[in-house]
Amino acid sequence: MKRNLTLTLMTFAMVASLSGCAVGPDYKGAPQIDAGTAFKEAQGFKQANPQDLAPRGKWWEAYNDSTLNGLIDQVQVTNQTVKQFEAQYRQARAAGEVARAAYWPTLGLDLSASRSQSNTSTVSGTGGSQATVQRSAVKNNYGAILNASWEPDIWGKVRRQVEAQDANTQAVAANLAAALLSAQATLAQDYFQLRVIDAQKVLLTQTVDAYQKSLTLTQNQYKAGIVTRADVAQAQTQLLTAQASLTDLGVSRAQLEHAIAILIGKAPANFSLPEQSALTATLPDVPAGVPSDLLQRRPDIASAERAVAQANANVGVATAAMYPALTLSGSGGYQGNEWGNLFDLPNRIWSLGAGLTQPLFEGGLLKAGQQEAEAQYDATVAEYRQTVLGGLQEVEDNLAALRILQDEAQTQDLAVKAAQDSANLALNQYKAGTATYVNVATTQASLLSAERSALDVQQRRFTANVLLIKALGGGWTTAQMTQNQTASAK
Repeated sequence: MKRNLTLTLMTFAMVASLSGCAVGPDYKGAPQIDAGTAFKEAQGFKQANPQDLAPRGKWWEAYNDSTLNGLIDQVQVTNQTVKQFEAQYRQARAAGEVARAAYWPTLGLDLSASRSQSNTSTVSGTGGSQATVQRSAVKNNYGAILNASWEPDIWGKVRRQVEAQDANTQAVAANLAAALLSAQATLAQDYFQLRVIDAQKVLLTQTVDAYQKSLTLTQNQYKAGIVTRADVAQAQTQLLTAQASLTDLGVSRAQLEHAIAILIGKAPANFSLPEQSALTATLPDVPAGVPSDLLQRRPDIASAERAVAQANANVGVATAAMYPALTLSGSGGYQGNEWGNLFDLPNRIWSLGAGLTQPLFEGGLLKAGQQEAEAQYDATVAEYRQTVLGGLQEVEDNLAALRILQDEAQTQDLAVKAAQDSANLALNQYKAGTATYVNVATTQASLLSAERSALDVQQRRFTANVLLIKALGGGWTTAQMTQNQTASAK
C-alpha cells in the first residue's frame, strides 16, 4: 500500500513538474522608451552612399589604412581586458549549466566495508556458584547502495533560475562585445592622434628649417648694419621656441605608442610604430540610421536589457520560495556480512520516500526577498532607459561634432592660406627693407598656429568619426549574444 502511495506521489510530481506553471511575472520584452524617429543632429548631415561605410564587421577597414588594420586585428587576440571578459563569458555559460543541472535528480553510489567487535556478558551456574562469562564476537559488514533524490520543479523555480542565468550569459556576451569595441575604438583614436603628431613633427621640422634660414638672414643683415640686435634676438627666440615645441611632441608620441602597445597586449619595450609623414587614412561617411536601431546595435544597451530580463526572472525565483517544496528520495542495494554472497537476494534492501516542506513563519524573510527582487527589477529598468538615453546622446554629440568640424576645417584651410600669404608678404618686405622682423615673426607665428590648428581639427574629425561608429555599435547586433563568442585566444 505504502509503495503504491509513493509511486503515485512520484507520478504526480513528474506530471506537475512538466506541466506546472512557473510563478512570478513573465518577461514582456524590453521596457518602452521614446527614442525618437530621427536623430536631431542628422539633419543636414551628409549621408553615406551605399558603397560607403555601413558599420558592420571590420569597420576600421573603411579608413583605408593598412597599418591600422593590422593593429586592430590583434586586439581581439591579445588584448588582456578582452581576454578577461571572454573568460567571464565562459564562466557565465558554465553557471548556466549549473542552473540546468537542478532539473535532474541526483544519484550517488555508496560502497562500504567495516569490521567490528562486540562484547557480551552471560551468567552461568546456580546459587552461590554463579560465574560471569565474557564473550567477544567479530563481525564484518558490507554494503552497496544506490541513493537518489529529486526535487520536482513544480512552481518553476528552476525554470526561472535558468531563465535568469541565460539572460546573464547573454548580458556578459554583450559586455564582451562592448569591451572589444571599446578597445578597438580607443586604439583607432590613439593611432589617428599619433599620426597627426607625426604630421605636426614634419610641420615643425619644416618650420625650424625656415626659422633657421630667417635667423641666418637676420644675422647677415645685422652684420651689414641693416637691422638691429633686437631683430636677431627675435629670430633666435622664434627658432628656439619652435625647436622646443618639436621636442615636446616626442613626449606625446611616445605615450601614445605605449598606449597602443598595451591595447594589443604587448609590453611597450617590444613595440614601436615608425613615423609617417602625413595622415593618409580617409575619413568615411557613416550612415546614422534611426534611433531605434541602437536598441539592436549597441552591446551596452543589449546588456542592460538582458539585465532587466534577469531581474524579472529573479522575481519569479523569490516568489517560488514561498511555495511548498516536494522532495522525492529513494535508495536500493545490498547489505550483508559476507562479501562473497553480498548480492544474494536475502541481502537486498530498499526504501522510497517523499517529503513536503512549506514555510510557515520566517519573520518576513521570503516576502522581503520578493520585494528586494522587485526593487532590483525596477532599478534595472531605470538603468536600461538611462543607457539608451546615453547612447542617443553619444550619437547626437558626434553627429554634431562631425558636422561642425567639417565647416571648421574648411574655414581653417582658408585661414592657413591667408596666413601663408601674409607670411610670404612680410618676409619679402623684410628682405626689401620695408618692414621690421617683428612683422615677419608675427606672421610666421600666425601661420604656424593656423597650420597646427588645421591638423588639430583633422585629428578631432577622425576622433569624432570613430566615436560615432562606436556609438552606433560598430556593426554589432543582438543576434551575436547567443552565438559562441569564444573567438579570443585562450
